[in-house]
Amino acid sequence: MKRALTIALAGLVGLMTSQAGAIDLKDISYDTKEAGKVVFSHSRHLAKKGQRGTPAFSCATCHTGNKTKRRYTMEDMYKGESCGACHNGKQAFDAHECSKCHQVKEVVYQVKETGPTPFSHTKHLAKVKDCAACHTRLYKTGKNPAVSMAEMEKGKSCGFCHNGKAAFGVDKCSRCHKSPELTYSTPPVPKAVFSHAFHTQAYSCRDCHTNIVKPDMKGNKRISMAAMEKGQSCGACHNGKTAFSVKGDCAKCHTGFKLPANMTFKNSKGTIIGHFSHGFHTAAYQCSDCHTRLYPYGNGKRITMKEMEKGASCGACHDGRSAFSVKGDCLKCHKSS
Repeated sequence: MKRALTIALAGLVGLMTSQAGAIDLKDISYDTKEAGKVVFSHSRHLAKKGQRGTPAFSCATCHTGNKTKRRYTMEDMYKGESCGACHNGKQAFDAHECSKCHQVKEVVYQVKETGPTPFSHTKHLAKVKDCAACHTRLYKTGKNPAVSMAEMEKGKSCGFCHNGKAAFGVDKCSRCHKSPELTYSTPPVPKAVFSHAFHTQAYSCRDCHTNIVKPDMKGNKRISMAAMEKGQSCGACHNGKTAFSVKGDCAKCHTGFKLPANMTFKNSKGTIIGHFSHGFHTAAYQCSDCHTRLYPYGNGKRITMKEMEKGASCGACHDGRSAFSVKGDCLKCHKSS
């Protein structure tokens, strides 16, 4: 009886094997706790061909008739159990090649200071085939606590490989963090533009961040030109020694900046009472010689001749020593047309 049953079961297995294409074989989805969904395809495995064109695998290859509800860990598979019986790098790809079964995602980290920072599993797996190189030695396969750049510089997280030897160092910030081209609104003069791309050709990010400027743009207070002239912000380098001075040509930063044309002043009756030439004065002086020590940018209050004679406005230079006195020939400034 036992022999007859054994023969009958063997025949049934053989029938299942020969008619596998006609059997409704379902793909099975496994929900793993930390590594997403894994799909096992019956049809893909039974479609494999042997050397003589016959199926390389049959149902009996995996199914012995003994049912078990045991969940197998990856460690079990590495030891040859479950999928690992075939997926050992010889009969089929090694179980360590996780992405062949586990869907990997392109991860984007929302970094407060620098904005969205992408991490590409695909790009890394092209160079490091073994997911175990990072998981779980460096990262859990689920959510992980945030790691600071200071910690990475000491070898944690990305810094374990990105140390300048195994891979580029974490100090190469722009390789992972996008460096935006910044535009600052600076009325009444045109907007000032700061180019990360231009500056990082000669300097590293840490040359400015965080000892001069915080990476979080919102966390930085506005710095005046007067403060820059004293060495703050851009003025730390743009001092006339390391780089051109902030007291120099305004158009180098304020794009589209053009000196105003000759300025004409009129009185309340519309009569022309004076002329000022920016072009003539900037041939000898810098913008910072007058702005904002003598004049705010934009429209300042009207200054009387008596105030000028006491050193205000034009009188600061036109005192008879630095330049002709405001008490001199009136027609030098007050022209008839």
